[in-house]
Amino acid sequence: MPSSPFEPPVDLGIIEGYYGRPWRWSERERVVSRIAPAGYRFFLYAPKAATALRRRWREPMTAEELAPMAAFARHCRALGVRFGVGLSPSGFDATPGAADWAHLAARIAVLDDAVGLDALALLFDDIRGDDPTLADRQAAVVAFASERTRARRLYACPSYYADDPVLDRVFGARPPDYLERLGRLLDPAIGVFWTGEEVCSREYGAAHLERVAATLRRAPVLWDNYPVNDGQRMSQYLHLRGVTGRPASNAALIAGHAVNPALQPELGCIPLLTLAERYRAGDAAYAYGDAFARACTEVLGDEGLAHAVRGDLIWLQDTGLDRLGELAPALRTKYAAFDHPAAREVVDWLDGGWRITDEIVRTQ
Repeated sequence: MPSSPFEPPVDLGIIEGYYGRPWRWSERERVVSRIAPAGYRFFLYAPKAATALRRRWREPMTAEELAPMAAFARHCRALGVRFGVGLSPSGFDATPGAADWAHLAARIAVLDDAVGLDALALLFDDIRGDDPTLADRQAAVVAFASERTRARRLYACPSYYADDPVLDRVFGARPPDYLERLGRLLDPAIGVFWTGEEVCSREYGAAHLERVAATLRRAPVLWDNYPVNDGQRMSQYLHLRGVTGRPASNAALIAGHAVNPALQPELGCIPLLTLAERYRAGDAAYAYGDAFARACTEVLGDEGLAHAVRGDLIWLQDTGLDRLGELAPALRTKYAAFDHPAAREVVDWLDGGWRITDEIVRTQ
């Protein structure tokens, strides 16, 4: 990995948008310090557990919530990384009243004043969406926010942010022409998130991205759900492998690439570094296995630990926690012997510390 900052051909960053146990602020600082030299240039704070940005967005934020966020924002800027938040103003799925607009203005003001936002994202994902007025109401919220925030970059995440029919099954059938209308109504400067053909897309193809850009009237900002592992099934696995299906040539077709990271902050840096290498090397020179090996060495440092993770990939990423059986105690003993935060994450995962349940998803 490069020792000096690399500038990728696309705006590359993190959107911390997972369910489950949130990272500590010290962990976020370590992650940004690791990935900034590789070319990551923005960090959007939006974990589902951050209730002040979701279910409690109308309630005043405390100093205990704002002070560490402001300190982290300063840490990001010192490394050349823009800091922003993802705000999910629940309640605007009904007709908002004057109090709703006042609360939204107040939340934006306190984030601008106490933290200082370089970016603001309005997130309308994972809400009921079968309403013909959905695009109009969401565009109005984004316009209201853009008129009040001092953030220089704004994003929006649609309620239907992928082609995946699972969204229609869970949140109701998407309104006809929802994305087309939202694209017409939003200011062209607003970035629009898109996860792809699926919620967790295996790949991003040029034909798909060109079609989405035509629909949204702008190149999409990818919300890439690899390596996130925050579902009830996905939390059974550590997502470590180098990225595939994300051609560097897509840089000409997208307005940004935001990665939703793995629940494990240290281990999750491994695939994050491989994505940066994909953009740096280009499609012809990138080999995901070699990139994975290099990222292991970069993140894990201890060659013994890096060798263990490379050798155990079939157990860590492919087998599933509940299917490890008698192998689990042996793996636990192996990784408990290493004095490294990544090894402690493996042990914690083996102990069930990262399990995601339906209740966690419902309550966050």
